[in-house]
Amino acid sequence: MADPVFALIDCNSFYASCERVFRPDLQRVPIVVLSNNDGCIIARSADAKPFVKMGEPYHKVRSTLERHGVLAFSSNYALYGDMSERVMTVIEGLVPALEIYSIDEAFADMTGVAEREALGRLIRARVLKLTGIPTGVGIAPSKTLAKLANAAAKRWQTQTGGGVDVCDPDRRDKLLKAMPVGEVWGVGRRMNAHLTAMGIITAWDLAQADAWTLRKQFSVLVEKTARELRGTPCLALEEAAPAKQEICSSRAFGQRLYELDPIREAVASYTTRACEKLRAQDSLCRRVRVAIRTGMFNPDEIKFARGVVCDLPYPSDDTRLIIRAAQQGLEHIFRPGYAYAKAEILLLDLCQRGQFTDDLFAELQPSAAEKVMGVLDAVNGRWGRGTLRPARVPVTPHWGMKQALKSPNYTTSWQQLWPVRCR
Repeated sequence: MADPVFALIDCNSFYASCERVFRPDLQRVPIVVLSNNDGCIIARSADAKPFVKMGEPYHKVRSTLERHGVLAFSSNYALYGDMSERVMTVIEGLVPALEIYSIDEAFADMTGVAEREALGRLIRARVLKLTGIPTGVGIAPSKTLAKLANAAAKRWQTQTGGGVDVCDPDRRDKLLKAMPVGEVWGVGRRMNAHLTAMGIITAWDLAQADAWTLRKQFSVLVEKTARELRGTPCLALEEAAPAKQEICSSRAFGQRLYELDPIREAVASYTTRACEKLRAQDSLCRRVRVAIRTGMFNPDEIKFARGVVCDLPYPSDDTRLIIRAAQQGLEHIFRPGYAYAKAEILLLDLCQRGQFTDDLFAELQPSAAEKVMGVLDAVNGRWGRGTLRPARVPVTPHWGMKQALKSPNYTTSWQQLWPVRCR
């Protein structure tokens, strides 16, 4: 049986690359993408990194960005999500199996593939041609090594051409000695500091460390990381993502809200989105938590935060029932006189449909509710999210996110299609 081989395909500066796909004039323009309400820098193109740090508040660095010709965009999650699906579809057609790890990266199974580097080049070329998104590929006998090889492919783009294969032990050892331990998958800032204090400076040092000592001092996850760096696979490919145990829908308002009615609209909107995610993974919810809070960073604002958990009469994925419970919880925790900045909906105690045992005499979700939700999802899936929605959810809420610098939804809205002018 052939030894396992993994490839990590990662999109380069994904959010910024999505903005460039439909704006060829921006190919040589540095780009940053902003968080919700145009708050902080959450993504940077490679040529923007020298001018701004990740997480910097936009209002503080705006003049600096303008001085250096860096263009800022509001987050366009509809565009990024659709482009991600296109990228993953292209990759899926080229590899035996695929695990989508995040919106911009996926692990592929390359076990038994003779020409791995050739396949890596084909993946990069095909994705770039069909979607316009540049990618990097790291190939290795373990997931952690593949992640590290991908980081090397990006760091030394000119030398590697965007792809690194470290299945050969000599190439693997050379990579481990060249990469700082902070680049290793799963090694965060605190862990990096602890490892450095122990004299573990490079990925090679971590790979050579005693596994039992790492487990005793840190955790079994750090031990597995060290073993993976040595080329021993401890993490398998997960083709089907496990169902989430909790589902959250939370977003800051575009402006401070003082009255209950607009917060009701926001809670209904967030609950609707959470229920869509719930049904997408074929789960049911037993409890829902609703929470509201004021801004926490303005010293001139009075602080207030409160949440409550509401039990449902039966496990359900019915948007109407869950909105009703969330609204009752909201009325219980709302207090007038505060400037509310954010609301949160959290679906708790999830179970898979048909995989739970309840009381014999307990009430169950009516079959009519399942049919209604099925029709709701089918219509919105065909004609776009929000085509059918609860009456409480507005089309264009005045409390919605600030997106003053948002690009058009080129791929998800008929009204915002990319215009092509013929001469």
